[in-house]
Amino acid sequence: MSALDKPPIMKNQVFRISLTAALAGFLFGFDTVVISGANQPIKEIWDTNWFLGDSIFTFHGIFIMSMALWGTVLGSLFGGIPCDRLGRKKTLLWIGILYFISAMGSALAAEPYSFSFFRFIGGIGVGASSVAAPVYISEISSANNRGRLTAMYQFNIVFGILVAFISNYLIGVLFEENIAWRWMLGIEGLPALIYTLMVFRIPNSPRWLLMKNREEFIIHKSLMLLGIKSEEASARLSKIKASLQETTKEKKEKLFSGKYRKVLLLAFFIAFFNQLSGINFVLYYAPEILERAGLASGESLFSSISIGIVNLLFTFTGIALIDKLGRKQLMYIGSIGYIISLAMVGWCFYSGASSILLLIFILVFIASHAVGQGAVIWVFISEIFPNKIRSYGQSWGTGTHWVFAALITLITPTFLDAEIGIFKENPWPIFLFFAFMMVLQLLWVLFMMPETKGVSLEELAKRLIKKDSASD
Repeated sequence: MSALDKPPIMKNQVFRISLTAALAGFLFGFDTVVISGANQPIKEIWDTNWFLGDSIFTFHGIFIMSMALWGTVLGSLFGGIPCDRLGRKKTLLWIGILYFISAMGSALAAEPYSFSFFRFIGGIGVGASSVAAPVYISEISSANNRGRLTAMYQFNIVFGILVAFISNYLIGVLFEENIAWRWMLGIEGLPALIYTLMVFRIPNSPRWLLMKNREEFIIHKSLMLLGIKSEEASARLSKIKASLQETTKEKKEKLFSGKYRKVLLLAFFIAFFNQLSGINFVLYYAPEILERAGLASGESLFSSISIGIVNLLFTFTGIALIDKLGRKQLMYIGSIGYIISLAMVGWCFYSGASSILLLIFILVFIASHAVGQGAVIWVFISEIFPNKIRSYGQSWGTGTHWVFAALITLITPTFLDAEIGIFKENPWPIFLFFAFMMVLQLLWVLFMMPETKGVSLEELAKRLIKKDSASD
């Protein structure tokens, strides 16, 4: 067993390199939530809240709020291609450039159409990062620290969310509303530039180099840059090479073949349930939801910061527990928390309960997500696929995640602004629907989700694919 396989000590180099790659998650989180502060000002300044023909969709919902998510869908579905052909490192580098272009373009946009275009560009970066960063981190880590290291991507997402909420609040205080939203969006360019420069210093993934038949001395050097001693690097190289040689005859197999059905379904359902919890709905529309509960505009922006803080604290908890309790146990905890909190948020809206009580249950919801789905999803998807198809499998799982995220963000403005029917300026049915979906998630975790902690990527792939093949 190599030094990387021993749980007590995490190599400093691996931690530093993983953290650098995980900073793509910071930009992901910041970019995802920063629009919440610009939502209302843009709606008023550009008068975007009108319906498209006789449809149920508003211009604001499609072009302002969900356009970035459609870019994310594109980036996640096709992110496996550059990740596989150019490599994980080069893909991460281009992601930083996309974030920078998006931030500058969105801040300087003169009208809603160019604004939507640059938000779309940023969305491509978000989607591609949700493929490249978890795959890269999972491939440079060991079985015993893979959960913690890959979950740093999620930690950086929620840290980015918190910083975005704080940034929006401070900028909202310092600037007039008609100009503040531009600063909210443009400030993202600074961390995007810093991240891009940092990625130049990380090595390529040894597993990717080996799959691309690069010279052994290059792969050996890459392993040593991860803090592995020369003799240990040779042993690790031999182990990975043996695993790949076992599957050489399957080189031309496609992702959507019968033998991969089990892992495809696992990735689909964890991503599907992640978004059907309503997490993006709450994060994107947090200030507006809290205003509906009776908080003034400034109070709702400030209260949104509490969402970011709770998200960060419970993500710490999830990261600390993911390699101890395991992925499945965290999903149990999160599912139960989801069901209780979402049902109570729906009741608060229905009964007209106090805004403080509503905020408390929203925070319980955020905590449940952070310790469960939030900590698990990127780790789980990145580790269940075999080496040869990992980047494409990651694209499948993250693509599913972002398709449903975009659909929910597209549709929910219609319900938030509905003037008739059961909604009528009161979104309680939305939260009860999300609570019901989390009951289904709990059943899925109970009967279908495997535990993946403490198993090497190669051994894990053997177990899942072997079971799938046997069932055909």
